[in-house]
Amino acid sequence: MIKNFESLAGNTSREFFGIRKDLLEILDYVLEEMNSYNLLKKIIRKEEEKIYIGEEKIDISKYKRIFLTGFGKASASMARAIEEIIDFDEGCVITTEDINLKKAIVFKGTHPWPSEINLKATEKIIDIFERANEDDLIIVLISGGGSSLLCKPKISLEGMIEITEELMKKGCTIEELNVVRKHLSHVKGGKLAKMTKASVLSLIISDIIGNPVELIASGPTSPDSSSAKEAMKIIEKYGIKNKEAIEALKKDEKISELENVKNIIIADNEMACKKALEKAVEKGYYGKIFTNRLKGEARAVGKDLGKFAKIYPRNRAILIFGGETTVKVKGNGIGGRNQEIVLSAIEEIKDEEIAFISFGTDGIDGNSPAGGAIADGNSYGKAMEKNLIIEEFLEENNSYEFFRILGDAIITGYTGTNVMDIQLIGKI
Repeated sequence: MIKNFESLAGNTSREFFGIRKDLLEILDYVLEEMNSYNLLKKIIRKEEEKIYIGEEKIDISKYKRIFLTGFGKASASMARAIEEIIDFDEGCVITTEDINLKKAIVFKGTHPWPSEINLKATEKIIDIFERANEDDLIIVLISGGGSSLLCKPKISLEGMIEITEELMKKGCTIEELNVVRKHLSHVKGGKLAKMTKASVLSLIISDIIGNPVELIASGPTSPDSSSAKEAMKIIEKYGIKNKEAIEALKKDEKISELENVKNIIIADNEMACKKALEKAVEKGYYGKIFTNRLKGEARAVGKDLGKFAKIYPRNRAILIFGGETTVKVKGNGIGGRNQEIVLSAIEEIKDEEIAFISFGTDGIDGNSPAGGAIADGNSYGKAMEKNLIIEEFLEENNSYEFFRILGDAIITGYTGTNVMDIQLIGKI
């Protein structure tokens, strides 16, 4: 899945070739295992008129019609697997992937900023929910990116984009952002599920720490525990002064109960970290997962992880972290949180027998074409030889350009999943 695997593994001295190659192989294994098509084909099976999803059993013979809907970066890959397992009557998914399906309509929407195509596709999904009745089943495939792709705001599209962009630039967390999105939407915060009398089965790939169903894709099929007042406080905290949004929040409704819905988390960051551990141990390393709740400002996290790796007492070890950090955007460069993590760690691990990967499992890090980056104890020296000043690239939020020049940006394209980020630190 890593397109530039060979050049990344070999872009170092002989001393680091082995550990870089192993880290890249571990990452590649994680991405293959977490790919939503591969995942659903493994965990869902059909026997006669029953569907088994892990320990859940659903009798589909009692439904007159089955509809398939989905939204998120991985929704088309998920739908492709469902098409091979379940016979459904009609389907529609909104995604960023270039995938054609045999039966379901695919809308290729825009992300992170919604567009008219997202609005049009959302209306199609709303139509399915409104037409379905008590003896129908709607299967909903939800993954990261769904908040932008499923979009029917209570304010203008331009206003919604402006607020989202401003909040993201100011370092707003994904949890805070999705609270605001829910209360400025006609479909988020359980409002989509409220539109139907049908039974709703949501299969969810989590891209948020702790797997809060009501925040993943802004919870279109989940009851909402947050309030418009809470959303207003977040807007005030980050200095957003959009009058249209403030007025809309005064009229917001709250969905506190949904009896017709079953939400199932089928994949998350913990699963990705466990896959990494499995592969590390298979390769003969001592492996340990330290957390799957890593958060904070990316450059601070990178420094801390670099320092931690230096003092960690075991050699031939793979240290595994997962979660999602944030970046306060000040410059006009190209990059993302994962590349900033690695860039910040380079000075800490210089001349150490350490290699370091940070990668966004969807394959897209920030506004760059890379999913993350790799570095090792030689990277600082290589940067100095090319007159690359780390602090300057950090100040401009230009981490991709740094790693492009160094030859250490990891390129995969969309991976067909999104379970936040993973950091792999290898000690020789």
